[in-house]
Amino acid sequence: MDETAALKKTPLHALHLSLGARMVPFAGYDMPVQYPQGVLKEHLWTRASAGVFDVSHMGQVTIRARSGKYEDAALALESLVPVDIFGLAEGRQRYGFFTDDNGGILDDLMITHMDDYLFVVVNAACKDADFKHLQDHIGDICEVTLLDRALIALQGPRAVSVLAELWADLAHMKFMDVRHCRLHDVSCLVSRSGYSGEDGFEISVPADKAEDIAKRLLEHPDVQPIGLGARDSLRLEAGLCLYGNDIDQTTTPVEAALEWAMQKARKTSGARAGGFPGASRILAELDNGALRRRVGLKPEGKAPVRGHAKLYADAEGKTEIGEVTSGGFGPSVEGPVAMGYVPVSFAAPGTPVYAEVRGKYLPVAVSTLPFITPTYKR
Repeated sequence: MDETAALKKTPLHALHLSLGARMVPFAGYDMPVQYPQGVLKEHLWTRASAGVFDVSHMGQVTIRARSGKYEDAALALESLVPVDIFGLAEGRQRYGFFTDDNGGILDDLMITHMDDYLFVVVNAACKDADFKHLQDHIGDICEVTLLDRALIALQGPRAVSVLAELWADLAHMKFMDVRHCRLHDVSCLVSRSGYSGEDGFEISVPADKAEDIAKRLLEHPDVQPIGLGARDSLRLEAGLCLYGNDIDQTTTPVEAALEWAMQKARKTSGARAGGFPGASRILAELDNGALRRRVGLKPEGKAPVRGHAKLYADAEGKTEIGEVTSGGFGPSVEGPVAMGYVPVSFAAPGTPVYAEVRGKYLPVAVSTLPFITPTYKR
C-alpha cells in the first residue's frame, strides 16, 4: 500500500501540488516542506515581505459552557491550564499549555475569548488526544467541538498591507487581537499572531473556501507560498518552542522558560492560584527555580548542531549536561542556532558548553533568546 495514501490532506493540498511543492508526511498529513524557490529563500522572503503558510493540519476547537456563560467555560478550562482564562478580555488571544499531574506539558495552544465561548488552536499531532482530554475533564460542564475549518497564516512585514486590501479594518488590530471579518465575501476569524517572529495573521476559514482565500493572497506580488522547512527555521530564530522537540511531558513550563505565559492570577499569590494539573511542582519551581533550563545556543563556526545532539561541560566529552532539542542554520542570523536544556548553573548567557557532532565536541555558547528581534505590533 502506498504510504502517502494513508496520509490526511488539508483543503489546500491540490493548491500545494499545483505550486510545485515537495510534500512530506507531517503529523499524519501530507504537507509542503518547500516550494521550488527553496527553504532559504522562503525564509528570507518571509522576513522581508509576506509568506502564506498552510497550517490547516492544526486542530481548531470551540468550548462553550452548557450554562451559556463565558465565565463557566473559562473556569472549566483553567482546571487544565496554568493560565488566566477568566481574565482574558473578549477578542483577545493568549498562549497556554495543558499540563499533566507531574507538571509536564501535554501540548501548547492558543486560547481566544470570542463572545461567550473559547476558541482554541492545538497542535496537529496532539489534537485527537487534546479533544479527548477536554471532553473527559470538562465535557460535563462544556460543549467541546472540533471544527472542520482550514487555517492559513500570513506572516511578514508586508502582511498587514496585503490583508488590508481585503479587509481595511485590520489596521486597528494589535498583537493577539482576534476579530470576525469577511475576506473575499467569506466569513473568517482573524488573529494578529503567528509563529515566525514577524508581524502577521492567522486566518480560520471554512474548509471549502480555503483555496479561494489562499489564491487571493498569493495573487499579491508581495506574497509567496512558504513550506514547513522555512516555518521551522523562522520559529527557531524567534526562540519559539516546537511541541515534541523543545517541550513535552518530560518538561515543565518553568524548565522550558515559559513562566511568562502564567499570569499572576494563577501563581502562588494569585486570586485563583493552582487548581491545574501538576500545580504543586510548577508553583514550587516558580518560587524556587527548576534544576534545568531551556536556553539558546550559538555554535562557533558554520556547522549546525541538530536536535538530540548531547551537550557536555568539557571539550573531551567527559561530563554530559544536557541535549539540543532544536537546531539548524538561521538564514537571518547568517549562522547556526539551536535550543536545548542545560543545568541552571550553565544557563547564563555566554557560558561555554560543547555539543557532540559526529564524534567531535564543538564549542557552543549559551545565548539569550530570541536570536532575532520580533516585530509583533503591540
